[in-house]
Amino acid sequence: MPKKICVVGTGYVGLIAAVGLSDFGNNVVGVDLDKKKIDMLVQGISPIYEPGVEDYLNRNLESGRLTFTTEIAKALQESNVIFIAVGTPEKENEEADLSYVEAVVDTIAENLNEYKVIVTKSTVPVGTNRWIKELLKKKTGGNNFDVVSNPEFLREGKAAQDFFHPDRTVIGYESEKAKDIMFRVYRTLNVTSVPFVWCSLETAELIKYASNAFLATKITFINEIANLSEAVGADIHQVAKSMGMDGRISSKFLHPGPGYGGSCFPKDTKAIVSFGKKFGVKMKLIDSVIKTNELQKERMVEKIKKLSGTLKGKTITVLGLAFKQQTDDVRESPAITIIDKLLKEGVNVQAHDPKAMDNFSKLFPDIMYCHTAYDAAKNADALLIVTEWNEYRGLELSKLKTIMKGDILLDTRNLLDPDDVKEAGFIYEGVGRK
Repeated sequence: MPKKICVVGTGYVGLIAAVGLSDFGNNVVGVDLDKKKIDMLVQGISPIYEPGVEDYLNRNLESGRLTFTTEIAKALQESNVIFIAVGTPEKENEEADLSYVEAVVDTIAENLNEYKVIVTKSTVPVGTNRWIKELLKKKTGGNNFDVVSNPEFLREGKAAQDFFHPDRTVIGYESEKAKDIMFRVYRTLNVTSVPFVWCSLETAELIKYASNAFLATKITFINEIANLSEAVGADIHQVAKSMGMDGRISSKFLHPGPGYGGSCFPKDTKAIVSFGKKFGVKMKLIDSVIKTNELQKERMVEKIKKLSGTLKGKTITVLGLAFKQQTDDVRESPAITIIDKLLKEGVNVQAHDPKAMDNFSKLFPDIMYCHTAYDAAKNADALLIVTEWNEYRGLELSKLKTIMKGDILLDTRNLLDPDDVKEAGFIYEGVGRK
């Protein structure tokens, strides 16, 4: 029998969970205090850009399995399973801010009218689910619930694919009753033979952080090798390709660039270092990854400065503002560091991104945002490609050369063929290329 599920929070993680779980055949209500967001969702409009999500959203709205509301008390009381999917932003001390999680737990305690499974989908430090369990016990004076840890492993831009075809489903639990309910919630994945990792609450929490920290390390590692490749005259693509042929390494995340960003890697790497300190464990490798990644972003400005000479008064085009393609998310995007430093050097910035300009303009309202990449390139002294959008792979180089004032092109994602760029009359530089 399908479960009645309440997903608290309709941000990136919550929205994907709500549409995904309803598509599995469950009855799902998504809850958020933001009425504007709820009104959009009720109309079938996604507040975030994520390929395929609106199709799933509208399909499940039409089926009646998916609804949205701001009435959290009613939604909690009528549900068997409650997913907590609110934000855990980084605090000034680099710890995860659990205030939104605590607020949800308080509200759950006030509306715990029968046995329920409380599922933490938010990314939380090790020990948080244990803390939630004790908090609920204290506030309700009973044990009419179970707490489960069910971390997400979604890639922005491919979140729908990752939800419906995950590499694994991690579930930290303590009671067989909760395990049985979670198995039924995700029964569709079992039919498609997705591996389930059943483990303790703490193990599930750490799996999430360890996974993101390792991927961030892999990105930072290949960027350091790319920098060395430039110095010695090697080709980073051949280096990375050969490394990836080794089954112990694999080719994923061995792509040189301007550094990682987004909502997960920066926050989660800092958080694991922070709670490592709490337990007396020095996370020296991950701490080094964090610092090296920031230096990689700054290095892109040094590269353009070396090519251009003085930057003051120059006009520079920045193509790509999102932290990666297929998303409008600009959190911790390399473009933030790059543009901030360019502005401090006295540069006039002209920018374009297919999806992220509205979000980026909230951070930098005074730079010039252009309708197309070519509009952004007009009269520019130099051009930087910062995000790997496919449309930038097909830029007409001859057209760019005609409309630009200068001839410098820094391709931080190595999207273009260096020979083609040079043949068009540009001074070209990538990352990790001769």
